[in-house]
Order: sequence, then structure tokens, then C-alpha cells
Amino acid sequence: MAIVTVKPTRIDVTIADEIAAHTDYEVEDASKALTWGADEHVLLALAAAGWLYVQLRKPQQAPLANHILTASLVTAVLPHILKSAFDQTRPDRLTIVGHRHGVPVSGRARDAFPSGHAVHMGALASAAGLLPPARRRTVRAIAVALSLTRIALLAHWASDVVAGFALGAAVERLLRPWTLAGRRRDSRRPRIERA
Repeated sequence: MAIVTVKPTRIDVTIADEIAAHTDYEVEDASKALTWGADEHVLLALAAAGWLYVQLRKPQQAPLANHILTASLVTAVLPHILKSAFDQTRPDRLTIVGHRHGVPVSGRARDAFPSGHAVHMGALASAAGLLPPARRRTVRAIAVALSLTRIALLAHWASDVVAGFALGAAVERLLRPWTLAGRRRDSRRPRIERA
């Protein structure tokens, strides 16, 4: 049994009502396909594969790979813990009109808060700050777009997605001092030019 029941805001309800009234099967099918890009299983597999690749081919990037894998693991577990403490009905359970327009049924009925997909994407968007500017912008745009699919599918209220995204970004930033400590020390060492 959850400790706290979370209610959607008026803005949440307005957004969900507009989506339910104006969506269609094509939008919902596209959102359903795209949302897999933010799924914890996909992200964990990619983070593990990236970590393994770095260990074998680019060991100098190991601290960054360790950081990404750690952030992925923490953001995979954290939403499950929070969903056991918070109860909130998903918007897809409260619409008949939306289902007639193609809105599917997502996850457990009372697991709306927070959006786990958005937690993962918030961490990814925050970690993108470690990338060069062009890549950073691309990764952040993808992270936001994938998070928005959760709203389009009525799997989450808009506030669930915003809270999840912010939580993911905060988790990634909180992990940096531990996971990237070796990387900072290495970057502070003076470089010795060899003749």
C-alpha cells in the first residue's frame, strides 16, 4: 500500500483531455514505438554494452562509462521504489474517448508517479552535459522527445514526466562526485610534453 496519493493538477487534466480528444491511431502507434527508446531494459542493455566496449577498446574513457552505467542502474531502480510509495492513477485509465482514438493501456493502473521513462531521460539529458555542444543538444532533444511520448500515450500526467525528468537529472548530478572523481583528477594533472 502506498504512503502518499498524488492527484493530477488542473493543467495535467486539461492536457490529458486535449490529447484524448485529438489524438489518433497513427500518433499513438508512433508514440508507442518511440517510447521504447526510453525503456529501462533498452537503456540498461545499451549502457552495459557501451561499458563493455569502453573497457575493451577505450579504457581511458572508463570513468565516463562507469558513470553512465551507474546512473542507468540507479535510475532503473529508483522509480520502482518511488512507485511503491506514491499512488496515482494513470490518465489512460480515466478516458473512454482516448481509447476510441487509439490510446493504449500502460503499465499498472496506479503507477503514474513518477514517470520512470522520464527519470531515465532526465539522467541522460544531464549526462549529455559531458559531451561536446553539438552532441549535447542532440541527446537532450532526443531525451525530451522520448519523455513527451509518455504524455502522448496518456501513460503519465505531464507533471509526472516533468518530476521524473528533474529527478533523473538530479540523480545524475549527485552521482558525478563519486563516479567521475578519477576523471577529474586525471584532467587536473599537468601534461608532460615528450620530445
